Amino acid sequence: MFSGIVEEAARVVDVIRHDGNVDLRVECSFTDELKIDQSVAHNGVCLTVVSLPGDGTYTVTAIQETLDRSNLGDLRPGDLVNLERSMMMNGRLDGHIVQGHVDTTAICEDIEEVEGSRYYKFTYKVDPQMASKGYVTVEKGSVTVNGVSLTVCDSEKESFRVAIIPYTFEHTNFKEIHKGTKVNLEFDIIGKYLSRLMSHE
Repeated sequence: MFSGIVEEAARVVDVIRHDGNVDLRVECSFTDELKIDQSVAHNGVCLTVVSLPGDGTYTVTAIQETLDRSNLGDLRPGDLVNLERSMMMNGRLDGHIVQGHVDTTAICEDIEEVEGSRYYKFTYKVDPQMASKGYVTVEKGSVTVNGVSLTVCDSEKESFRVAIIPYTFEHTNFKEIHKGTKVNLEFDIIGKYLSRLMSHE
C-alpha cells in the first residue's frame, strides 16, 4: 500500500531484458535502507527488490504483464523514475490510498504554465465496461500519475488535467514529461469499490 507521495526521483542505471521480463537497476539515496523482498513503487508500479549488490543500487524485476500495462518498458538508462516505499501505518496519509497497481497509461496532450505552476492535460482510452467499474477520473477526485497523488481538474470522458506546483515539478519526473510522454495511471480505489457495490444493487 502506498500514498502517492514520491520520496525521490531516481536515475535508472541499467535495463536488462531477459525472457520477456525486465530488470531495472536503480540508484537512489535510500538504497542502504532497503532489503530483499521489500516493495517499492516505481512510477506507481509496485515492484519487489530482488538484488542489493552494495554499490548504492538495487534491482527490481518487471514481468511482461506489467510492461504491457505501464510505461516501465520504455525506461532507458539515465531516465528518472519516481520512487515510494510502502506506506507506514503509524503516520498521516498525506496523499490518498494507492495500491501500486497501474490501471492504464495516458499520453500528455498539453502543458500550460499558469502563475508559476503547470497544468498537464492527459488523454487515455476509455473502455466502457471498465469505466462502469470506476476506472475513470472524476472532478476533484484523486488520481495517481507516475506514482504521484494528484487532484483531478477538468475531468472529461477521455481526458483530465492536474496542476503541478513547483516543488512537485522539481522533485518528481514531471520535469521530464513533455507533450507525447506516456505516463502510468491508477484510478481511485474507493471509486472502484463504490462502482462495484452499485452494480450489485
